[in-house]
Amino acid sequence: MTLWQAIVLGVVQALTEFLPISSIAHMQLVSAVCGWKTPDAAFLAVVQLIAYVAVLLYFWQDCVQITRGALRGVSTPEGKLGWMLLAATIPIGVLGVLLRHHIEGNWRTVPVIASALIALAIVLAFAEWTEWRRKQRGEALRELRELGWRDAIVVGCWQALALIPGASRSGSTITGGLFLGMKRDTAARFSFLMSLPAVFAAGVFELRKLHFSSHTDVINALAAGLAAFVVGYFVVAFLLGFLRRHTTWVFIIYRLALGSILLALVATGRLTP
Repeated sequence: MTLWQAIVLGVVQALTEFLPISSIAHMQLVSAVCGWKTPDAAFLAVVQLIAYVAVLLYFWQDCVQITRGALRGVSTPEGKLGWMLLAATIPIGVLGVLLRHHIEGNWRTVPVIASALIALAIVLAFAEWTEWRRKQRGEALRELRELGWRDAIVVGCWQALALIPGASRSGSTITGGLFLGMKRDTAARFSFLMSLPAVFAAGVFELRKLHFSSHTDVINALAAGLAAFVVGYFVVAFLLGFLRRHTTWVFIIYRLALGSILLALVATGRLTP
């Protein structure tokens, strides 16, 4: 991998990790189209961890207040939210350990990724329809301060769908939030906050297995991570602003199109499964 390739992959990782369109699908696609070797687990672990530092920085004030509150228990709204976020991490943590061989092995194929892209797009479309029906009935959509333990556990279970390559962490959690009657930007905000303990815990778990064959690999991974960090910060800000004014239909259509293209490329032999 050249330095330029690493930077491009870092940008792709940031754009597609935080938008509800699946980062692994795009990493596979870009590598295949450009004729590059698919990045290994060590590279992806470093890039994802550095990218999520952007989320931590963007929500820094929230994270400080939530952490301080959580240390005091659940007596404050911030403390309750902190413990709710930890509870929401349990499903993906447990299933991630139990299913890790499938996640790292036979699930990481183009047909599985493409099918997950299409399937979650359909479910997200249904969630959008549910949200439209609530508005038609005059129901008020909920904000972050109105969420409870049930919301945390349910959206935590939706987050576990992200273990299926192609599902997308933000896509699955935003879908769950819409089904529970959250505002779109609230669902995205809760999704990002909830992702932090899960991603950093998974990153620590993966980092113990890291092995780079040369200093060039280290430089490439850090360069990709820096690119992902810079781009990721602006992508998070963009998505929150976008969802305050728009639906997720542009992402639904994109997912359906990308999943169909990947399946077509496999069917015609232009892309290996």
